[in-house]
Amino acid sequence: MTKNGISYRDAGVDIDAGNALVDRIKPAAAATARAGVMDALGGFGALFDPAAAGYDDPVLVAATDGVGTKLRIAIDTGHLDAIGQDLVAMCVNDLVCQGAEPLFFLDYFATGRLSVDQAARVVESIARGCRMAGCALIGGETAEMPGMYHDGDFDLAGFAVGAMRRGTALPADVGLGDVLLGLSSDGVHSNGYSLVRKVAKRAGLGWDDAAPFARGSLGQALLVPTRLYVKPALAAIRAGGVHGLAHITGGGITENLPRILPRGLGAQIDLGAWPLPPVFGWLAQAGGIGRDEMLKTFNSGLGMVLSVAADRADALTAVLADQGERVHRIGRVTEGEGVRYSGTPA
Repeated sequence: MTKNGISYRDAGVDIDAGNALVDRIKPAAAATARAGVMDALGGFGALFDPAAAGYDDPVLVAATDGVGTKLRIAIDTGHLDAIGQDLVAMCVNDLVCQGAEPLFFLDYFATGRLSVDQAARVVESIARGCRMAGCALIGGETAEMPGMYHDGDFDLAGFAVGAMRRGTALPADVGLGDVLLGLSSDGVHSNGYSLVRKVAKRAGLGWDDAAPFARGSLGQALLVPTRLYVKPALAAIRAGGVHGLAHITGGGITENLPRILPRGLGAQIDLGAWPLPPVFGWLAQAGGIGRDEMLKTFNSGLGMVLSVAADRADALTAVLADQGERVHRIGRVTEGEGVRYSGTPA
């Protein structure tokens, strides 16, 4: 090196820190191993064998997503130990709506200056989410990009691949008279946080202030992770009678449920059929947000909706309840497009 030469570290990129991160997260990734995984972290690509996972004629399904501005709250509060579950859930909950079993997951972590502890906590939470969903964390990318992010800031993206047996894709056979089963959410999940943050500011609340609707601080209450519906949904699909599943994310019930309904059909929803979690009552009151806006922005207490054959509704309710879900019969598939609401929230 010349007398006045500079290194990559001088430019803001610490390769040694990246290597230390890989070493730290290897046990967490290894703990997610499942049938089909062929290689460990560290290669230029990750290998997976669908045949070893039990698929002789698979159709692969892919999904990618992030966690939106919920990440801002996690960074500002330093509560990073659940945000990875949000990332996994936003991807794998979409996969299962197609009828696919999630097989493997990859993450992308980008930051201005790499903190090994910060990144490791996030990736370890991603690994926990993968274990809960039954998929393997088989690779990822950590990008240290000085000048692109403020100190302490980072961004996340996730990529999931699943498989299903050819000819079993969902939605299929959604029809007039299907019963709609809603599965309770665990809170706001990972959508609508730009509005959540605006409501908190309007209410004059900081993340360390007491939550008006729950124990603990507002930041902690809003960081409850997205619920993973993969295993219960797969159990219901395998039991028979599931015609479609809608992951209730950005757009709420109003925008997401019609994605699984055939042309000419809609849904009638009874708003009194499930309890509205207190966080949504607070958001509506503190933000002066009307019913229709709430229903097309937030999940409003339901993170997944299934369209099922009427004669299988009771049996599938039992299957889902046995898997730990809180199941509500919220309405039916009807003639006429769009979602119509009746009743008032419970």
